[in-house]
This record gives sequence, C-alpha cells and structure tokens, in this order.
Amino acid sequence: MKKMRKTREEIETFEENPQEKNVVQVKKLGIRTTLVLWILGLSGQIAWAVENTWFNTFVYDELTPNPAPVAWMVVLSALTATITTLLMGSLSDRTKSRFGRRRPYILFGYVLWGIITIIFPEPALLENIGIAIVLVVILDSVMTFFGSTANDAAFNAWSTDISDSTNRGRVQGILSASTLLANLVALGVAGIIIENFGYFVFFYILGGSVTILGGIAGLILKEPPLSEDEQSKEKKSVLIDIAQAFKPSTIKKNKILYLLFLFMAISGIGMQIYFPYLFIYLEHNLKFSKTMISVAGAIIILSGTMVAIIIGMISHKFNRKSALMVLLILSAVNLAILSLFRNMWVVIAFYAIQISVDTGIGIFLMSWIQDQTPKAEIGKYQGVRLIFFVAIPMMIGAPIGSFIIEQLGTPAIIDGKQGIIPTWESLLIAAIVSIFAIIPLLFIPKNAGNIIVTEENRNL
Repeated sequence: MKKMRKTREEIETFEENPQEKNVVQVKKLGIRTTLVLWILGLSGQIAWAVENTWFNTFVYDELTPNPAPVAWMVVLSALTATITTLLMGSLSDRTKSRFGRRRPYILFGYVLWGIITIIFPEPALLENIGIAIVLVVILDSVMTFFGSTANDAAFNAWSTDISDSTNRGRVQGILSASTLLANLVALGVAGIIIENFGYFVFFYILGGSVTILGGIAGLILKEPPLSEDEQSKEKKSVLIDIAQAFKPSTIKKNKILYLLFLFMAISGIGMQIYFPYLFIYLEHNLKFSKTMISVAGAIIILSGTMVAIIIGMISHKFNRKSALMVLLILSAVNLAILSLFRNMWVVIAFYAIQISVDTGIGIFLMSWIQDQTPKAEIGKYQGVRLIFFVAIPMMIGAPIGSFIIEQLGTPAIIDGKQGIIPTWESLLIAAIVSIFAIIPLLFIPKNAGNIIVTEENRNL
C-alpha cells in the first residue's frame, strides 16, 4: 500500500489492496442540517426552474415568438449571476456578524428572490411590446442578482462549509434530488396552473413559495465555526482577491480544480444549446400540450430523484474521474438518440435516462470540486465556478442554439406572429459538442478522483 502523508491534500488510493478502499468513516450531517439543505435546495431550485423554463416560455407565448429575446435574457442573466456570485461570495468569506457569515445573504436574498419572481410577468400588461421585452429582461437580471447572492454564493458556500470529502456526495445527492423535485413542482404543477389560471397566478404561487420557504430555512440555519485557515487568512480588497483567482500561479496551484471547471464549461455549452428551447421544442414541434409536458416531467423527475439519492449515498465508493468519463459518454449518446424520436412515451423514456445520467455527472463533479476548493476562499470560488457553470455555457451555448434554430428551424405563424420552431438538430449538435468535455479529464491523474482521506474520517 502506498504511504500516506498526513495532509488534507493527500488522496488515499489503496491500489494494492482493493478491500481497503472503503474504510472511511462517513461524516453524519444531522437532522437540522439535512432539513435546511432540503428546504433551501427546493425553494432555490424552484426559482431557478421557473427562470430556466417558464420565463422563456412566457416571453415566447405572451410577448414574441422570436427566439432572440430569450437568447438575450439567458446571456444577461448569466453575466449577472457570475458577477454577483464573485462579489457576494467574496464578501461572505469576510463577513463576521452576530447573524453569521452566510446566513444574512441567504435569508434576505431568498425573500427578495421570491418577490421579484412574483413581479416578473407584470410588463406583459403594457401595450408597447418593445418596452415590455426590455422590462422582463431587466427583471430577470434583478431576480438573478438576488438568487445568485442567496443560492449560488452563500448557500453553496455554506453547503461546502458544513461537509467534508466523505459526505459531499450525499450533500450533492440531496441538492440534486431537491433540484429535480423543484422541477417536479415547477413543471408538474405549472402546466396545469398556466392552462387553467394563466401565467400570472403561476408566478405568484411559485414566487411566494420561494420567499416563505427561504425565509424559514434562513432563520433555522446554523453555521460551523471558522477554521484556523479562515481565521488567519489575510483579507485583501474584494477586487484584488477576485483577481487572484485568475493568476497563472493560482491556476497552476489548483490545476485539478480548473480542469474540472473546464469540463463543466464544455459540457454546459452542450446543454445550453438545446435546454433553453426544450419546452418550446416539445410544445410547438412535438405538439405536446403544457399538461402533457407536466405529466412527462413528473415521470422523468421522479425517476431522476431516486437515482440522485442512491448515487449520493454510494458515490464515495467510486473513482470520480472514471464515473464522469462513463456518464459523459452515456449522456451524449442518449441525447443523440433522443433527437430521433417524436413519440411521447419514447421521448419520456430517453429523457428520463438523460436526466438520471446528467444528475450523476452533477453529483460526482460538484463533490469533487468542493474537495478541491481552497478552504478559506469557498465563497469566492462559488463565483469562479459560475463563470464555467453559467457564464461561459450560457453566453456561448444559448446564442449557438438560437443560431441553429434560425438556420434550421421551421418558420411558423404562432398566435398571429411570425416565429421559428426549434427542430431535432439542436439536440444532436448539443450531444456532439458535449462529448468534447472528456478532454480536460484526460489530464487528471486517475487516483485524484478518489475521496480525500484524513485522520478525522479514516476508520481503520
């Protein structure tokens, strides 16, 4: 067996004796922490699910069937999310108040996040469509500011604060499952509410849920004490601190972390080529009603949730590099196959597989990124992560998706307006692009994908 150094960075490989691979004591999360993870995960992801799906569909249905405003909304939202998370994440790293370090950002951010979601559809009441489009794009960015402050910066930093290498797969399993369940609420209930009561009631209900649930969880949240590294680290100005993350020396020192970020960016570009237009494709190309989409979404999400919980519980037993490579190939192949079918039940089956595989990718990737994140700069690196997770994929992927639709889509008159309907090529091209994400993984040593073993979590 290879000799192990007594440092946080050391990775236990046990190459010579496979029976010793799983001798790590998994740290327990506790009931309150688990409850807060579920509540904040659900409420936050409900808001993101609405923005990523029904915001786009609302603009397409109520304002204009031109895909360009959706692309602009996606790009500006991505920029807002990235800049906000960099700034607010760095601020939360250095916050020392009697209310806590992350809690103030989580509590007030979630409450205001839900309120802006409630306000979002109001511009549709205006007669001037041009002004209405500008206002919804602005409101989307404002909502993103509060959401990124509360969720992307503070909540994700807190979820790293309270976990270690042994249980981060479980934390990510909870967060992935809550993401899917949030989508179940947003999708499963949305179609029925929208078709029977309209978009306004839908946004009021979901926005109110985010405010109430986020407020409750923010009040009961507990934060761990600061580590020695966090207490002793010299705090520079926020802008200098952020710039430090992009220096070649920093990237070289954290090589694995930045390679994982690159994997995230490339696979994310593939997803953003098709995902912002997925509901439009299902409704206007495949002719699924909103209720059909909701039913399909419920089936797909329930299966994905079960997979997320199972993978989260056992992820510490697997090498994360090997898992990501296998799952990435499965994801690309499945998406390419999905583009070929139009039958509702066949589409449901293959998209259920897609969600399950992509959920597995998220769990292994995020737990690995958390392990590699410098302990004293967790908040700041939530913003760096968003550059690769949100900004690059959305700013590159969404415009590519819009271009593909404009060039290969089907021209149509929708509600008396000239529009373009997405076609299957978007899914196929997305699958081809995403497979290139395997390249950064090739530069990471295989044993770096094992969980980090320390004296605290070693169970000999």
